[in-house]
Amino acid sequence: MQIIVVGCGNVGSTLTEQLSKEGHNITVIDSKTDRLKRVTDSSDVMGVLGNGATYSVQMEAGIEEADLLIAVTDSDELNLLCCLIAKKAGNCHTIARVRNPVYSLEVDFIKEELGLSMVINPEAAAATAIARLLKFPSAIEVETFARGRVELSKFRLEAGNILTGLSLKDISSRLHCDVLVCTVERGEEVMIPDGNFVLREKDMISVVASSRNIVQFFKKMGMATGRVKDAMIVGGGSTAYYLSKQLLAMGIHIKIVERDRERCEELCELLPQAAVVHGDGTDRSVLLEEGIEKAQAFVSLTNVDEENIMLSLFAKSVSRAKLVTRVHRISYDEMIGSLDIGSIVYPRYTTAENIVRYVCAMSNTVGSNVETLYKLIGDKAEALEFWIREKSPAVGIPLQKMNLKPNILLACINRRNSVIIPGGQDMIQVGDTVVVVTTNTGLHDIRDILR
Repeated sequence: MQIIVVGCGNVGSTLTEQLSKEGHNITVIDSKTDRLKRVTDSSDVMGVLGNGATYSVQMEAGIEEADLLIAVTDSDELNLLCCLIAKKAGNCHTIARVRNPVYSLEVDFIKEELGLSMVINPEAAAATAIARLLKFPSAIEVETFARGRVELSKFRLEAGNILTGLSLKDISSRLHCDVLVCTVERGEEVMIPDGNFVLREKDMISVVASSRNIVQFFKKMGMATGRVKDAMIVGGGSTAYYLSKQLLAMGIHIKIVERDRERCEELCELLPQAAVVHGDGTDRSVLLEEGIEKAQAFVSLTNVDEENIMLSLFAKSVSRAKLVTRVHRISYDEMIGSLDIGSIVYPRYTTAENIVRYVCAMSNTVGSNVETLYKLIGDKAEALEFWIREKSPAVGIPLQKMNLKPNILLACINRRNSVIIPGGQDMIQVGDTVVVVTTNTGLHDIRDILR
């Protein structure tokens, strides 16, 4: 598809990189030369310097031939104006990043009146990802497929875990759970293992199963399966507001520590059920006084990455809380991985993945059948959900006879609301949705898994 991305900041650059890898033709627009150059140098895309909310710049970028324009500048109003002009000039699909909580109450009206295909709020998207993690505290990451019927959960094998030393083919007989280990991270290496693969302590593994079976799986390993009962949040920004609304609706007790008095007063009005504490959340004595040692979950949401990392390290040292850390800069990725501070949420990835999923759904109308796509382990692996709409070379063949490309795993089949962890005799049928995990990129159709 022909896609125009307006704004080359964190989200715009991440989005451009991911969509370019998927084989789309991308043109980026930005008013800052250095940001534009950085993106065009790192990805094989065209660049246009200028204000993306002007007709002349959009025409230069090729709006008349574009299938989609995505506006992700730092200004909500500019993004909406970009989309409005794009609809008039090119009549293409449009996506706007809108961050202001004031607009969140009017999203449906804005979409309908401006003809937007999608409105994405990075803070709300990050909050939803965090809430999902707090529902299932044993997992470091949780993704869903088949409209919530299939879950992909990632966790670390700690000392004494009963899976340590087991080969994958023995897991089902030992635990009597229908699950499939689809990726293993061991140090810097990412593997898609076969049945003879033996797990080791400190391996980071991703498991696919039905929602019911994944709960049984964690129970049999002696890991927590119920949602947390309370959470302490440091930082009272927009993400904290959206997260608190979701957690309070789930019956989870919330305590927010925020250093700005005026913001505390706003939060008290917006979230009357939450406990809002005026104090410096980076001060250890404040956190200890507010009960961090007994908290079941601790979420660091300040605006400074270094503070969030240090806060989670402190929480880890004094409590057994489920830790969630928000980090904006991906340059910290490798360092954070060695610290073992629980779940890391990157808002730029969360936002970009939501948009990429929409692009995948758009592509379905021109022959592709990718329903859902998640980036796993940064960009080192991905999980795709295919909807099998018609007969193809991958349909009706026993799995053991399929000539699959290397580093591809058929993780599960969803057939008429029944989740199947496939064995050698199982076959894909028309009407199924199929989850494929791979370290390859650029899969657009189920037949792409075959040699």
